[in-house]
Amino acid sequence: MKYSKSIIAIALTSLLAACGGSDDKPETPQTGVFSLGVSDNPADAKVVNIAFKQVVLKGSDGSLSFDVSEDGELKHVDLLTVQGQEVETLVSGQSIPVGEYQMCIYMQNSEVADTNSSYVKTMDDMDAGLVTNSNGSCGGEGAEEEGTGRLFFNKAFTIAAGVNNFVAEFNLSQGLQAPHGNKDYWTLKPTSVQLVNNAEVGAIHGMIDASVMADCEAAAGGSEFSPAVYLYPTTTALENMLDFRPEADIVEPQMAPIASARVNPVTDETETVIGYEYEFGFVAGANYSLGYTCLAQNDDPEVANGADDVDAPFFIHVDEQDVTVTQGTTTERDFNAAEAPAT
Repeated sequence: MKYSKSIIAIALTSLLAACGGSDDKPETPQTGVFSLGVSDNPADAKVVNIAFKQVVLKGSDGSLSFDVSEDGELKHVDLLTVQGQEVETLVSGQSIPVGEYQMCIYMQNSEVADTNSSYVKTMDDMDAGLVTNSNGSCGGEGAEEEGTGRLFFNKAFTIAAGVNNFVAEFNLSQGLQAPHGNKDYWTLKPTSVQLVNNAEVGAIHGMIDASVMADCEAAAGGSEFSPAVYLYPTTTALENMLDFRPEADIVEPQMAPIASARVNPVTDETETVIGYEYEFGFVAGANYSLGYTCLAQNDDPEVANGADDVDAPFFIHVDEQDVTVTQGTTTERDFNAAEAPAT
């Protein structure tokens, strides 16, 4: 998560029981668990609050709707308060038939600053509205009230008998857009969310040596820094590690990141900072590369930012290669002082 760019693992969890059995046997409920993991958020945000309304599962035999409100009020989740592998429960204990489903998550849109709805608070303590431009029903079900936005997961997934644990991963570094043009509100792109099976993912965690951070800041100059770790596919060399940017601006062998994770301070019982860490909470099992930067605040997903950018320079300072993620485990990988490039 970030005020820099970091990972968040927020979470929408829903315990769903699958129906099983036959006419001459009592049905035995099975548990299916949905987790909504959120990674990344804009560097200049203190709060990214989504006011959730409803979750709908669309199946071949119709749609199932789950009201996520609490005591008649919208379910507010500040994505910056749930990081790494933590989860926030939206729906629990609901029985559904096994089968294939698509999912819609509904949120309250607000084009004006309203802390009773979805909103963003920037680092200068200014509030602004937050919307998603998609709307509509999910198989005839869905929040119908005015100002409702929809996050639609088009790819079908299977609820099987037994435990089914899924994560909807929000890549906010790519999908959360600051106000632009004549707009005064932030926009969440529905395409920035993907659903992954939690049985197929692991995690990455590590520490950042303070000298690595200091070396990056010295190389960057200036006085504003947002430390973050970027995740790249397979073997991406340091010189080919780009920022988040439009696909048209990517030329092989250069690679845009898959996700980014904010570097957070680690404190002891006296609130003294004793280190810095990062974590990617939901990563598919595969091989990856990592890159550390102190300039995540300059990474605009709509623009190609490079080291020679006059207004918003961006570069990856140091890398880690051969990072293997295994299902169900956490890979530890630190950025140590000895790995920082000589200056």
